[in-house]
Amino acid sequence: MSDLTVNPWKRHGRDRLYVNLPDGTAVAWADRSTKVITIKVRRYESEAVTLLRKHLGDSATVLRPGPSQAATAPETVPVKQPPRQTEPPGPLRRDQPVKLPALTVADDLAENRPGAAVLEAIAARGPSSVQRLWTKMLRRPSEWDSWYAGLEGEQRVGRELHRLSAQGWRVLHGVPKGNGGDIDHLLIGPGGVFSINTKHHQGASVWVGDDMAKVNGGRPVPYATASKAEAAYAQGVLERHCGFTVPVEPVLVFVGIASLHRAATQYTVRIYQEREVSALGPLSGKLTLDQVEQVYVVARHRRAWLRA
Repeated sequence: MSDLTVNPWKRHGRDRLYVNLPDGTAVAWADRSTKVITIKVRRYESEAVTLLRKHLGDSATVLRPGPSQAATAPETVPVKQPPRQTEPPGPLRRDQPVKLPALTVADDLAENRPGAAVLEAIAARGPSSVQRLWTKMLRRPSEWDSWYAGLEGEQRVGRELHRLSAQGWRVLHGVPKGNGGDIDHLLIGPGGVFSINTKHHQGASVWVGDDMAKVNGGRPVPYATASKAEAAYAQGVLERHCGFTVPVEPVLVFVGIASLHRAATQYTVRIYQEREVSALGPLSGKLTLDQVEQVYVVARHRRAWLRA
């Protein structure tokens, strides 16, 4: 191949694919609706037809220029070229998504189970099953008790989220963050994207304010603040690779608690108990079905998150 590229073009109701040289010169183009390929420069006919038939199928027909057309100058269609860096580049435009490499099994986050990150930590550094059983028999507290409680909480919320699959939602678990830690769950569907932070406090009374939460009236913990930061991080990653606006809302889900109280001013973070996450199911109007799939393709790719 001679460094030819295929570039989509839509104007005035026309939908075409142009085959261009690196300098932007069009050597052929095709109409998507009629599947007719028009050759502009005969020298590149074979290569251009091969490229276009990958997009249009083998049934695409070829239209060659007549003798009077052969001598005309080839049509030129602008192709986006990288700008000269006379100053530091500005923020990435939404119509220029960053491409990801082909997805491999190792990078596919769809393989993660609920609590995947916690499971990895326990497997790497936690007690063996024999040590844990012995600790339980002696009724001794362990530094890993909170980890196992967190794991149970993520698993319980994960089961609730998977019930939403029938309503067109996609779910991921243990999404790694390039700046450390992970997002417990990511819910993607027609109602947008929700980054879900799970907290397991068995039998506790929980109060949640604008930024902080209190468990059994104890010291304030920044649950709401952390959830908002998580959602902002997720939105930045997804928009970087999707090329369009991706609305991401933060969600806090409490597991096993006795009571939940929200501050009257708390409206920036959705607050639920585990069985209440079903309220997300009917939401719609934020993403089209095609956008849902595009966001999911990006979100399930581990490298999108670790390169952020």
